Amino acid sequence: MFLDFHYYATYCAAYLAGYTHEESLDVAYAAQFVDCCTLTLLKKLKGPKAAVTTQYIAEMVDDTEDYIGLQRITRIWSAYHFLPYDLYAKSKKRPKRYMDRYRLICEPNGDLLIETVNLAKDRDLTAVGLAMHVLADTWAHRHFAGVGSNVINDINPYFYELIDDENETTTERLVEFRHAPGGDDFEHSRYNNSIGQDSEASIMCIGHGRLGHMPDYSFIRYKYMPAWGDYEVIVKDNPSDYYHAFCQMIYAMKYLRGEHPAFDKDVYDFDAVKPWEDEIKAMLLTRQYDHEKEWKEMCSKISGHDVEDFDIDKYQQEYIDAGETGADGTFLGRFFINAMRQKSMVTHRIFESGNLLAGFSVDYKTEGFKGIKDFGKLLESMRGGKDND
Repeated sequence: MFLDFHYYATYCAAYLAGYTHEESLDVAYAAQFVDCCTLTLLKKLKGPKAAVTTQYIAEMVDDTEDYIGLQRITRIWSAYHFLPYDLYAKSKKRPKRYMDRYRLICEPNGDLLIETVNLAKDRDLTAVGLAMHVLADTWAHRHFAGVGSNVINDINPYFYELIDDENETTTERLVEFRHAPGGDDFEHSRYNNSIGQDSEASIMCIGHGRLGHMPDYSFIRYKYMPAWGDYEVIVKDNPSDYYHAFCQMIYAMKYLRGEHPAFDKDVYDFDAVKPWEDEIKAMLLTRQYDHEKEWKEMCSKISGHDVEDFDIDKYQQEYIDAGETGADGTFLGRFFINAMRQKSMVTHRIFESGNLLAGFSVDYKTEGFKGIKDFGKLLESMRGGKDND
């Protein structure tokens, strides 16, 4: 997903869930900031490096030098962008090495989504926005895993885009993947993707890299035969998935505001969106790179307020000026702590399942603090419950 959904659509969902204009802006900012919080930025701000939520390609290349680096990559991409659906999934007789990767495949409505949303309960708005980013990505990134794996994330020549004309007749167009300047060619279904590698753990096969930006386009519908699915045809319907993500965010945020007693799987607040349903669905189907302009206009229609453009620098000076003693209480300081809570929870659940692809995990409450020193901030912020590294 792009900024159009993580920022503007998240603002709309937050407002429909009952947050004020100002609160919705903070929720949307935190949701988009998940795609901005790189190690490079954290070094610039002198923030906790363990709070990194995304990576530049150059940063990932540095991490592939050893197994610890590969675990760090998996922690980041699995915690925030490719939330595993079922860490105990069963398949036909497969070796553990295969199953460890298979069990990191992302899908909506998994147990870890329940934990992700509950982790934001009774926390500040940065936790809400972060959780909404993770929730939304379970829909856009379904069928892929946040780990370098050819067998899970690679593609084969059977790959067709499904295109409906004005008479709702579907045409199947063979997708051409390439590495060309100038971006994607929607008219001819030519899409740029990462370069295939022989290595099973190649960073070129992290997430949906072998599909390029295809899963990030709301209008895309395609079918393919992944190896992990025993080469059975899978159809990916982004217009439907993006709409479900939007409606699920509203339901989730109403829960976080106290309107629902629990956050349940597979529940969507379609009623809240009803006045704008046709317009939103038509927008999602429009074949263009992103819908920032359209979603921004939708923000104004829904809330009656103009929504400022996303500015990555917005909260940085506040964090810098707060100094070491006050930084944790700033907007970015709170985001960093909540980011580490999310990564900590997901890493511990993966480790607990017997899977070491995301590294080792320590239970703070029983073992005391061990590991990356930045996670000591979690101990300071704990208000009961069980946090893990």
